[in-house]
Amino acid sequence: MKEPVVPDIVGTPIKIDNLEVAQYDFPKRMIWDDAKFACAKLGEGWRLPTKDELNLLYQNKDKIGGFANGYYWSSTERSDYDAWLQYFDGGRQCDCYKYKGGRYYVRAVLAFCLSA
Repeated sequence: MKEPVVPDIVGTPIKIDNLEVAQYDFPKRMIWDDAKFACAKLGEGWRLPTKDELNLLYQNKDKIGGFANGYYWSSTERSDYDAWLQYFDGGRQCDCYKYKGGRYYVRAVLAFCLSA
């Protein structure tokens, strides 16, 4: 039996500040736990962006490209039940109470150190 084809999410990463941003979103919207796991499976250091990093991605969305007009997950939690999202159509950040089970878009990031 053949392994399913997994799309190349990382592609050619785009550098923004001290982040490398995956070139592509994951092809399907995911719940928060699955999003964290999927980013980690990309390789060492790949992860969901924090809410501040996600806002940086939004501010540079035209340079990065490929974002959907919808909500994206961040790694920033407020409780066991909710985490921060950012709406990429209007840029609004919101914490969606008890919505870790909701399905939203995912873009992975990798932090690197800037040399002096």
